[in-house]
Amino acid sequence: MQPAPKKPTPARLRVLWPDVWALIKPRRAALALGLVLIVISRTAGLVLPASTRFLIDDILGKKRYELLEPLIAAVFLATAIQAATSYSLTQLLSKAAQRLIAEMRSKVQAHVGRLPISYFDAHKSGALVSRIMNDVEGVRNLVGTGLVELVGGLLTACLSLFVLLSISPKMTGVALAVVLVFTGVLQQAFKKLRPGFKERGVIQSEVTGRLTESLGGARVIKGYHAEAREEQVFRKNANRLLNNILQSLSGVSVLSLSATLLLGIVGALVMWMGAGQIIAGTITLGGFVTFTAFLAFLVAPVFQIVNIGTQLTEAMAGLERTREILNEPREEDDPRRTVALGPIEGEVRFEDVSFQYEENKPVLQHVSFVSSPGTMTALVGSSGSGKSTTIGLIAAFYVPNSGRVTIDNVDLSTAILASFRTQIGVVLQETFLFDGTVRENIAFSKPDASDEDVMRAVKMARVDEFCEKFPEKYETIVGERGVKLSGGQRQRVSIARAILADPRILILDEATSSLDSESEALIQEGLNFLMKGRTTFVIAHRLSTIRKADQILVVEAGEIVERGTHPELLAIEGRYRELYEKQHGLEKNLFLAPGEGDA
Repeated sequence: MQPAPKKPTPARLRVLWPDVWALIKPRRAALALGLVLIVISRTAGLVLPASTRFLIDDILGKKRYELLEPLIAAVFLATAIQAATSYSLTQLLSKAAQRLIAEMRSKVQAHVGRLPISYFDAHKSGALVSRIMNDVEGVRNLVGTGLVELVGGLLTACLSLFVLLSISPKMTGVALAVVLVFTGVLQQAFKKLRPGFKERGVIQSEVTGRLTESLGGARVIKGYHAEAREEQVFRKNANRLLNNILQSLSGVSVLSLSATLLLGIVGALVMWMGAGQIIAGTITLGGFVTFTAFLAFLVAPVFQIVNIGTQLTEAMAGLERTREILNEPREEDDPRRTVALGPIEGEVRFEDVSFQYEENKPVLQHVSFVSSPGTMTALVGSSGSGKSTTIGLIAAFYVPNSGRVTIDNVDLSTAILASFRTQIGVVLQETFLFDGTVRENIAFSKPDASDEDVMRAVKMARVDEFCEKFPEKYETIVGERGVKLSGGQRQRVSIARAILADPRILILDEATSSLDSESEALIQEGLNFLMKGRTTFVIAHRLSTIRKADQILVVEAGEIVERGTHPELLAIEGRYRELYEKQHGLEKNLFLAPGEGDA
């Protein structure tokens, strides 16, 4: 659960102003033009109500019928100007707002993509999707028609106020007093509404996150007949979102009700006072009709504030959440990372390295070893012993809490990541493929690779064995996460991707775990060729695959308890021999006939 949104304060709103200005500044020309258009549009819109006074008092009252056609022509021209400027305004600002949303989404996605792995470990992917796609949606009202319409409404109110004062200062004073009181009430109401809008973004990201997980785990859910449980979880989360929306709607409804009551109160007061002034002869009938028409323009911005103010409040809440994620430090923002690595030899050294994901929960403790260029280092041990964390440190996914990891005697925590990661290749146990073609997934590690290089990687990883049988061959769409391929096929594509990268440091985390023994033996030939001259790290549960490793590190409870070659570790009769004999005996028993292995 994310923390509850903080109550907004003027200080926090002032903190957001630089972000608002950063959005407005590049578009200030469009906004300025929009304001000019809104001034023209609103001024033209006042011609019609202003004409009623002349129509009633002069043309009809004094029977000056020769002025009727010019008045109608003026009203028609003003209406045409209003229509044209309104159309231009929508075209100008609505499109500018949509461009802003696209830019903001790209900016947030680019920032999220460069956050450290630890951030992704702590946040659901679906929630991050929501942050990228939904939180920026509301900011269109900061640049779009929402803000300009609000400014235009206030401008119209000011012009209307001038006309109203010229007709009846007394009635204007009463109406204005009621409007100002209600405006103060609105200001307090929006302060209470804003936390709800921010909380809605939090809830929506959580709902999206869980939904994304459910869709991605459809096979697991169906395999355990858990559809009903997932429906219940989603319904519960959807109801949380519904309750938040209903609360917001209740608040907005109260504001709308209050605004309607305001209009009724002002209308009743004006009717009562206006009737008395007409009887007394202080204003004409045409003046009273014009007053009531312009009074609507004075009160209308209050209704606009209810609608547009809600949108702007939602926009500010979304901007605040966007600001939070943009303030997360990126990997390359680490001030220590100043060393640009040239072509590396590939010596990897751990010097008394300790690491923990959570405080007081150590994962690695005082780990030290050296892997020389061109050698193969294998890591074995129980699940959860720290093998994958060690690999993560080598790939610079994490930085040690103490000690150093060095590459060619350069502290990896000081290296510019772009200069390092272009020289490593990674094949993880959980193979990840993009929803594209086989060729695109292989070429992901080296987009500018030639067809000859791609096909060489294909043959070394034995991808051709199954891909040539597909109707579309290497243009076959693999589906989301490679779902249209088998586990072994996905792993072969992943291995081909690493082969194509031609890395100096190669990381194989259970790279052949999804392959049958025959396929593994064939691919191992390609991997053995790839490993030549490269520093290779292998995590393997099949100990038979690492017999030729230059050194084997046995990791237990975050510490290296044994190290040596395969024969050396078997000779000391320790943990490695225990693991090897247990696994070797299990594999042997799988092929025994019933009763053959009995004593």
